Amino acid sequence: MTEAFADLNSFEIFFLICALVGGFFVLVRLILQFAGADAETDTDLGIDAEHADTDVGFKLLSMHGMTSFLMMFGLVGFALYRQNRAGFPLSIAGAVLAGLASVWVIGKLFSLVIRLQSSGTVGIESAAGGEGTVYLTIPAGGTGRVLISFRNRRREFDARTRGGVEIRTGERVRVVEVSGATVIVEKID
Repeated sequence: MTEAFADLNSFEIFFLICALVGGFFVLVRLILQFAGADAETDTDLGIDAEHADTDVGFKLLSMHGMTSFLMMFGLVGFALYRQNRAGFPLSIAGAVLAGLASVWVIGKLFSLVIRLQSSGTVGIESAAGGEGTVYLTIPAGGTGRVLISFRNRRREFDARTRGGVEIRTGERVRVVEVSGATVIVEKID
């Protein structure tokens, strides 16, 4: 094993160690993510993960960012120094640029993934204009239940009638207003 590293100088060993350490942790995080064990393991330095204003798509000091920076820093630095004979200052500059580029790419990927998330919740406000049927009779001046179709979904709501008239089970209605958690409906002729 020492024979493989015998012809490397200290700069090359430094870049190689950075690449191996960063690559190892990138690989571990990737395996954990595919196994589903990465839900709450992100450790951020100096950033409040629970704060509502924190941008979860791109955190410069996340484990993903630091490990990908370290890996690309080591790989590009090693390649520039050993293969291209660029010299140590130019190798460091190229390695830093490659590391920052990888952090930027990781951040953009996470922000794209975050935008794909959706709660799937349809608010009651969206029911206005929806049509459906009375499920439980709405008594005059009282509250009943209706099944309303809107946004390709069918939901059940508490309902009152406009004008306080009675509407019996099975009759067609249209939502004309939303008041809190109750819909105001009118009979469709």
